[in-house]
Amino acid sequence: MKKDIQIPEVTNVEIAAVYEYNDIYKTDDWNIYIINNKDVDLEMIVVVTQGFSETKTTTLTRKKLDKLPANSFAKLEFIQPELFKLNNRFQVTFFDGNTLFDKTFLFEKNTVKEGALRLIPEIKKRGVLAK
Repeated sequence: MKKDIQIPEVTNVEIAAVYEYNDIYKTDDWNIYIINNKDVDLEMIVVVTQGFSETKTTTLTRKKLDKLPANSFAKLEFIQPELFKLNNRFQVTFFDGNTLFDKTFLFEKNTVKEGALRLIPEIKKRGVLAK
């Protein structure tokens, strides 16, 4: 019975930590974005996030987006730099048509830093993509 369940692979969807200037507070901030590189809209997107290590765990947070248009991106949340000392997991669930997709993205501890920044063409800003 388990062999009959087909779990579709998620492609062309990314999570990025982007380092950008905040005009309001005049600071450089880290923000998390979801990127849809598909040619179709994503619907009912739920992102569950949590930071963790062997000894610490952050609060589980959830974010919902009704729709993310094809070939677009959306800012999900601000993230404090202190959290990059932990592993940060982003579980993304969404509908593409009538099919439910699910993928877990991970920023491993100490991998999000200024030295790891590269241009993310979709956003036209510098950041780090999750694995």
